[in-house]
Amino acid sequence: MKKTETVKRTARDRDTMRPEYDFSDGVRGATALRYARGANVVVIDADVLDVFPDAVAVNQALRALAPVLRSRRGTRSKRACNPDGNGRPGT
Repeated sequence: MKKTETVKRTARDRDTMRPEYDFSDGVRGATALRYARGANVVVIDADVLDVFPDAVAVNQALRALAPVLRSRRGTRSKRACNPDGNGRPGT
């Protein structure tokens, strides 16, 4: 049993860094403050990538749609409208 533990550990700890990756000029924690403030990452489905090719296009569309959604939501909270947080109206 001890031998398999050693094998598992060495396989997990092996160096998988590719030679073409060069972090010699990298700065540790350069983006940490930005992410500490909060970051939202959204995965765009492949069938709408032609409409939203980048973050600028997504943000423009959301800014145009936001007033409509806010007026429809009225006084209901975000959780009441969408309790499971999946982007679809609650059922």
